[in-house]
Amino acid sequence: MTQTPSCPPPLPEAEAEDGTEVNTKAENQTENKAGSKAGSKAGSKAENHAENPDGPEAEADLELTPPAPALTPGQAFDALYAFAAPALVRQTYLLTGRRELARESVERAFQLAWQRWPEVAVDRDPAGWVRAAAYEYAMSPWHRLRLRHRAPEPPPAALDDRRLLSVLLSLPPAYRRTVLLYDGLGIGLPETAAETEASTPATAGRLLHAREVVAARVPELADPGELRLRLTELGSKESLRTAAKPVVVRSGSERRARRWTRAAIAFTVLLIGSTAFTLRTAPDHYEAPQAPAATISGVPPRSGPGPLSEEEQEIRVKLRSTFQNGPERLRPELR
Repeated sequence: MTQTPSCPPPLPEAEAEDGTEVNTKAENQTENKAGSKAGSKAGSKAENHAENPDGPEAEADLELTPPAPALTPGQAFDALYAFAAPALVRQTYLLTGRRELARESVERAFQLAWQRWPEVAVDRDPAGWVRAAAYEYAMSPWHRLRLRHRAPEPPPAALDDRRLLSVLLSLPPAYRRTVLLYDGLGIGLPETAAETEASTPATAGRLLHAREVVAARVPELADPGELRLRLTELGSKESLRTAAKPVVVRSGSERRARRWTRAAIAFTVLLIGSTAFTLRTAPDHYEAPQAPAATISGVPPRSGPGPLSEEEQEIRVKLRSTFQNGPERLRPELR
Protein backbone atom coordinates (compact mmCIF):
# COMPACT_ATOMS: atom_id res chain seq x y z
CA MET A 1 0.00 0.00 0.00
CA THR A 2 1.24 3.41 -0.84
CA GLN A 3 1.50 5.82 2.03
CA THR A 4 0.89 9.58 1.41
CA PRO A 5 3.31 11.92 3.03
CA SER A 6 1.88 13.62 5.99
CA CYS A 7 1.94 17.46 6.41
CA PRO A 8 4.06 18.82 9.12
CA PRO A 9 2.09 19.41 12.20
CA PRO A 10 1.23 23.04 13.02
CA LEU A 11 3.39 24.80 15.51
CA PRO A 12 1.99 25.15 18.87
CA GLU A 13 0.81 28.55 20.04
CA ALA A 14 3.63 28.85 22.53
CA GLU A 15 6.27 28.38 19.88
CA ALA A 16 4.56 30.99 17.62
CA GLU A 17 4.56 33.51 20.40
CA ASP A 18 8.21 32.83 21.06
CA GLY A 19 9.00 33.49 17.42
CA THR A 20 7.11 36.77 17.49
CA GLU A 21 9.00 37.82 20.57
CA VAL A 22 12.28 36.93 18.87
CA ASN A 23 11.36 39.05 15.83
CA THR A 24 10.31 41.95 18.07
CA LYS A 25 13.55 41.75 20.01
CA ALA A 26 15.52 41.78 16.76
CA GLU A 27 13.65 44.85 15.52
CA ASN A 28 14.20 46.64 18.85
CA GLN A 29 17.90 45.86 18.75
CA THR A 30 18.11 47.23 15.19
CA GLU A 31 16.32 50.43 16.22
CA ASN A 32 18.53 50.84 19.29
CA LYS A 33 21.63 50.42 17.16
CA ALA A 34 20.37 52.98 14.62
CA GLY A 35 19.48 55.41 17.43
CA SER A 36 22.83 54.93 19.10
CA LYS A 37 24.61 55.54 15.79
CA ALA A 38 22.58 58.71 15.14
CA GLY A 39 23.22 59.88 18.71
CA SER A 40 26.92 59.16 18.41
CA LYS A 41 27.03 61.09 15.12
CA ALA A 42 25.22 64.09 16.64
CA GLY A 43 27.46 63.97 19.69
CA SER A 44 30.57 63.81 17.52
CA LYS A 45 29.29 66.80 15.51
CA ALA A 46 28.69 68.76 18.70
CA GLU A 47 32.16 67.85 19.97
CA ASN A 48 33.74 68.84 16.66
CA HIS A 49 31.87 72.16 16.72
CA ALA A 50 33.03 72.78 20.29
CA GLU A 51 36.62 71.89 19.39
CA ASN A 52 36.60 73.80 16.09
CA PRO A 53 34.19 76.74 16.37
CA ASP A 54 35.51 78.22 13.11
CA GLY A 55 34.43 75.22 11.06
CA PRO A 56 31.97 75.19 8.17
CA GLU A 57 28.98 75.13 10.52
CA ALA A 58 30.20 78.27 12.28
CA GLU A 59 30.79 79.97 8.94
CA ALA A 60 27.24 79.05 7.88
CA ASP A 61 25.90 80.53 11.13
CA LEU A 62 27.89 83.71 10.53
CA GLU A 63 26.57 83.96 7.01
CA LEU A 64 23.02 83.66 8.27
CA THR A 65 23.56 86.37 10.92
CA PRO A 66 22.53 89.78 9.48
CA PRO A 67 25.34 92.40 9.57
CA ALA A 68 25.00 95.31 11.97
CA PRO A 69 23.89 98.53 10.26
CA ALA A 70 26.76 100.96 9.65
CA LEU A 71 26.66 104.37 11.32
CA THR A 72 26.18 107.44 9.21
CA PRO A 73 28.83 110.20 9.47
CA GLY A 74 26.44 112.30 11.57
CA GLN A 75 25.74 109.45 13.99
CA ALA A 76 29.44 108.64 14.33
CA PHE A 77 30.24 112.30 15.00
CA ASP A 78 27.47 112.54 17.60
CA ALA A 79 28.79 109.43 19.36
CA LEU A 80 32.33 110.84 19.45
CA TYR A 81 31.01 114.17 20.72
CA ALA A 82 28.98 112.59 23.51
CA PHE A 83 31.99 110.49 24.54
CA ALA A 84 34.76 113.10 24.51
CA ALA A 85 33.24 116.59 24.83
CA PRO A 86 32.52 116.72 28.62
CA ALA A 87 36.00 115.50 29.55
CA LEU A 88 37.65 117.88 27.07
CA VAL A 89 35.88 120.88 28.63
CA ARG A 90 37.35 119.99 32.03
CA GLN A 91 40.82 119.44 30.57
CA THR A 92 40.91 122.74 28.70
CA TYR A 93 39.77 124.49 31.86
CA LEU A 94 42.86 123.15 33.63
CA LEU A 95 44.98 124.47 30.76
CA THR A 96 43.52 127.97 30.63
CA GLY A 97 41.75 128.60 33.93
CA ARG A 98 38.83 130.10 31.97
CA ARG A 99 35.47 128.39 31.84
CA GLU A 100 34.06 130.11 28.76
CA LEU A 101 37.26 129.69 26.79
CA ALA A 102 37.30 125.97 27.63
CA ARG A 103 33.79 125.49 26.23
CA GLU A 104 34.56 127.59 23.17
CA SER A 105 37.77 125.64 22.48
CA VAL A 106 35.97 122.30 22.55
CA GLU A 107 33.22 123.52 20.24
CA ARG A 108 35.75 124.96 17.79
CA ALA A 109 37.75 121.73 17.82
CA PHE A 110 34.68 119.64 17.02
CA GLN A 111 33.66 122.08 14.28
CA LEU A 112 37.09 121.58 12.72
CA ALA A 113 36.71 117.82 13.13
CA TRP A 114 33.37 117.88 11.28
CA GLN A 115 34.92 119.89 8.44
CA ARG A 116 37.66 117.25 8.15
CA TRP A 117 35.53 114.27 9.09
CA PRO A 118 36.86 111.95 6.32
CA GLU A 119 40.32 112.41 7.83
CA VAL A 120 39.19 112.17 11.47
CA ALA A 121 36.98 109.12 10.90
CA VAL A 122 39.90 106.96 9.73
CA ASP A 123 42.31 108.23 12.37
CA ARG A 124 43.43 105.62 14.87
CA ASP A 125 42.50 107.95 17.76
CA PRO A 126 39.73 110.39 16.78
CA ALA A 127 39.36 111.59 20.38
CA GLY A 128 43.08 112.38 20.45
CA TRP A 129 42.75 114.33 17.20
CA VAL A 130 39.99 116.49 18.66
CA ARG A 131 41.89 116.87 21.95
CA ALA A 132 44.97 118.20 20.15
CA ALA A 133 42.84 120.69 18.20
CA ALA A 134 41.10 121.88 21.38
CA TYR A 135 44.42 122.32 23.21
CA GLU A 136 45.92 124.29 20.32
CA TYR A 137 42.99 126.67 20.17
CA ALA A 138 42.78 127.10 23.95
CA MET A 139 46.49 127.94 24.32
CA SER A 140 46.70 130.35 21.40
CA PRO A 141 48.41 133.61 22.43
CA TRP A 142 45.94 135.66 20.38
CA HIS A 143 43.34 135.27 23.13
CA ARG A 144 45.24 137.87 25.15
CA LEU A 145 44.05 140.55 22.73
CA ARG A 146 40.39 139.82 23.39
CA LEU A 147 38.74 142.25 25.77
CA ARG A 148 36.78 139.67 27.76
CA HIS A 149 39.96 137.66 28.43
CA ARG A 150 41.88 140.52 29.95
CA ALA A 151 39.92 140.41 33.20
CA PRO A 152 40.65 137.39 35.44
CA GLU A 153 37.88 134.91 36.18
CA PRO A 154 36.84 133.96 39.72
CA PRO A 155 39.08 131.19 41.10
CA PRO A 156 37.83 127.88 42.55
CA ALA A 157 36.15 127.99 45.94
CA ALA A 158 38.44 125.54 47.79
CA LEU A 159 41.86 126.77 48.91
CA ASP A 160 43.69 123.63 47.74
CA ASP A 161 42.09 123.87 44.32
CA ARG A 162 43.11 127.52 44.03
CA ARG A 163 46.71 126.65 44.90
CA LEU A 164 46.87 123.83 42.38
CA LEU A 165 45.31 125.87 39.57
CA SER A 166 47.63 128.78 40.34
CA VAL A 167 50.66 126.48 40.09
CA LEU A 168 49.46 125.05 36.79
CA LEU A 169 48.84 128.47 35.25
CA SER A 170 52.29 129.65 36.35
CA LEU A 171 53.93 126.95 34.23
CA PRO A 172 54.80 127.63 30.57
CA PRO A 173 52.11 126.40 28.18
CA ALA A 174 54.18 123.48 26.86
CA TYR A 175 55.01 122.29 30.42
CA ARG A 176 51.40 122.66 31.49
CA ARG A 177 50.20 120.60 28.56
CA THR A 178 52.79 117.90 29.21
CA VAL A 179 51.77 117.54 32.86
CA LEU A 180 48.09 117.34 31.96
CA LEU A 181 48.65 114.67 29.30
CA TYR A 182 51.06 112.49 31.24
CA ASP A 183 49.97 112.89 34.86
CA GLY A 184 46.37 113.97 34.32
CA LEU A 185 45.30 111.60 31.54
CA GLY A 186 47.89 108.84 31.97
CA ILE A 187 49.13 108.99 28.36
CA GLY A 188 52.52 107.40 27.69
CA LEU A 189 55.64 109.49 27.28
CA PRO A 190 56.13 108.81 23.54
CA GLU A 191 52.49 109.65 22.81
CA THR A 192 52.77 112.82 24.91
CA ALA A 193 55.89 113.83 23.00
CA ALA A 194 54.15 113.24 19.68
CA GLU A 195 51.09 115.29 20.66
CA THR A 196 53.17 118.18 21.98
CA GLU A 197 55.44 118.01 18.89
CA ALA A 198 58.62 117.54 20.89
CA SER A 199 61.24 114.84 21.28
CA THR A 200 60.91 112.25 24.02
CA PRO A 201 63.93 113.55 26.03
CA ALA A 202 62.63 117.11 25.82
CA THR A 203 59.19 115.96 26.98
CA ALA A 204 60.74 114.07 29.89
CA GLY A 205 62.67 117.19 30.88
CA ARG A 206 59.52 119.32 30.79
CA LEU A 207 57.68 116.78 32.91
CA LEU A 208 60.40 116.62 35.56
CA HIS A 209 60.69 120.40 35.76
CA ALA A 210 56.91 120.82 36.07
CA ARG A 211 56.77 118.19 38.83
CA GLU A 212 59.53 119.97 40.71
CA VAL A 213 57.65 123.27 40.54
CA VAL A 214 54.39 121.66 41.69
CA ALA A 215 56.14 119.80 44.54
CA ALA A 216 57.91 122.98 45.67
CA ARG A 217 54.70 124.98 45.95
CA VAL A 218 52.34 122.15 46.95
CA PRO A 219 54.45 119.54 48.82
CA GLU A 220 51.60 117.06 49.26
CA LEU A 221 51.44 116.65 45.46
CA ALA A 222 54.98 115.35 45.07
CA ASP A 223 53.57 111.90 44.41
CA PRO A 224 52.48 111.55 40.73
CA GLY A 225 49.52 109.39 41.72
CA GLU A 226 48.24 112.01 44.14
CA LEU A 227 48.79 114.71 41.51
CA ARG A 228 46.73 112.79 38.98
CA LEU A 229 43.92 112.30 41.50
CA ARG A 230 43.87 116.00 42.39
CA LEU A 231 43.83 117.04 38.75
CA THR A 232 40.83 114.81 38.14
CA GLU A 233 39.03 116.16 41.19
CA LEU A 234 39.77 119.77 40.25
CA GLY A 235 38.26 119.36 36.81
CA SER A 236 35.22 117.57 38.19
CA LYS A 237 34.44 120.01 41.00
CA GLU A 238 34.07 123.08 38.82
CA SER A 239 30.61 123.86 37.53
CA LEU A 240 31.49 124.13 33.86
CA ARG A 241 28.88 124.85 31.26
CA THR A 242 28.71 121.96 28.88
CA ALA A 243 29.25 122.50 25.20
CA ALA A 244 26.37 122.81 22.78
CA LYS A 245 24.53 119.85 21.32
CA PRO A 246 26.28 117.98 18.50
CA VAL A 247 23.62 119.05 15.98
CA VAL A 248 24.32 122.70 16.81
CA VAL A 249 28.07 122.15 16.49
CA ARG A 250 27.69 120.48 13.10
CA SER A 251 25.42 123.24 11.79
CA GLY A 252 27.81 125.90 13.10
CA SER A 253 30.70 124.18 11.35
CA GLU A 254 28.80 124.10 8.07
CA ARG A 255 27.88 127.80 8.38
CA ARG A 256 31.50 128.70 9.08
CA ALA A 257 32.65 126.69 6.07
CA ARG A 258 30.10 128.46 3.84
CA ARG A 259 31.21 131.88 5.09
CA TRP A 260 34.86 131.10 4.42
CA THR A 261 34.00 129.78 0.97
CA ARG A 262 32.07 132.93 0.08
CA ALA A 263 34.87 135.12 1.42
CA ALA A 264 37.42 133.21 -0.66
CA ILE A 265 35.25 133.58 -3.77
CA ALA A 266 34.77 137.32 -3.15
CA PHE A 267 38.49 137.82 -2.61
CA THR A 268 39.27 135.92 -5.81
CA VAL A 269 36.79 138.03 -7.80
CA LEU A 270 38.27 141.21 -6.32
CA LEU A 271 41.78 140.10 -7.21
CA ILE A 272 40.77 139.24 -10.77
CA GLY A 273 38.96 142.58 -11.16
CA SER A 274 41.90 144.62 -9.88
CA THR A 275 44.26 142.73 -12.16
CA ALA A 276 42.03 143.34 -15.18
CA PHE A 277 41.73 147.06 -14.32
CA THR A 278 45.50 147.36 -14.00
CA LEU A 279 46.06 145.68 -17.35
CA ARG A 280 43.49 147.95 -18.96
CA THR A 281 44.85 151.25 -17.64
CA ALA A 282 48.58 150.56 -17.53
CA PRO A 283 50.73 152.03 -20.37
CA ASP A 284 51.56 149.56 -23.10
CA HIS A 285 54.61 151.34 -24.57
CA TYR A 286 57.67 153.17 -23.33
CA GLU A 287 57.50 156.93 -22.85
CA ALA A 288 60.76 158.75 -22.42
CA PRO A 289 60.82 161.08 -19.46
CA GLN A 290 60.87 164.81 -20.13
CA ALA A 291 64.12 166.61 -19.47
CA PRO A 292 64.01 169.10 -16.63
CA ALA A 293 63.57 172.76 -17.60
CA ALA A 294 66.64 175.06 -17.73
CA THR A 295 66.91 178.88 -17.73
CA ILE A 296 68.32 180.45 -21.00
CA SER A 297 70.00 183.82 -20.70
CA GLY A 298 69.96 186.61 -23.35
CA VAL A 299 66.41 186.13 -24.58
CA PRO A 300 63.93 188.90 -23.82
CA PRO A 301 60.92 187.73 -21.92
CA ARG A 302 57.68 187.32 -23.76
CA SER A 303 55.13 190.04 -23.03
CA GLY A 304 51.61 190.70 -24.22
CA PRO A 305 50.23 193.96 -25.68
CA GLY A 306 49.81 196.84 -23.30
CA PRO A 307 46.68 198.94 -22.73
CA LEU A 308 45.37 201.02 -25.73
CA SER A 309 45.73 204.74 -25.81
CA GLU A 310 42.80 207.08 -26.49
CA GLU A 311 43.71 207.50 -30.14
CA GLU A 312 43.93 203.77 -30.64
CA GLN A 313 40.59 203.28 -28.96
CA GLU A 314 38.99 205.87 -31.34
CA ILE A 315 40.42 204.06 -34.35
CA ARG A 316 39.08 200.74 -33.06
CA VAL A 317 35.61 202.20 -32.62
CA LYS A 318 35.73 203.69 -36.12
CA LEU A 319 36.76 200.38 -37.65
CA ARG A 320 34.00 198.50 -35.90
CA SER A 321 31.40 201.04 -37.05
CA THR A 322 32.23 200.73 -40.81
CA PHE A 323 30.89 198.14 -43.18
CA GLN A 324 32.09 194.66 -42.58
CA ASN A 325 31.59 193.53 -46.22
CA GLY A 326 31.61 195.10 -49.66
CA PRO A 327 34.02 197.12 -51.78
CA GLU A 328 34.45 199.66 -49.08
CA ARG A 329 36.60 197.16 -47.26
CA LEU A 330 38.82 196.87 -50.34
CA ARG A 331 38.86 200.52 -51.50
CA PRO A 332 38.99 202.87 -48.65
CA GLU A 333 37.43 206.25 -49.32
CA LEU A 334 39.70 209.22 -49.18
CA ARG A 335 38.31 212.05 -47.17
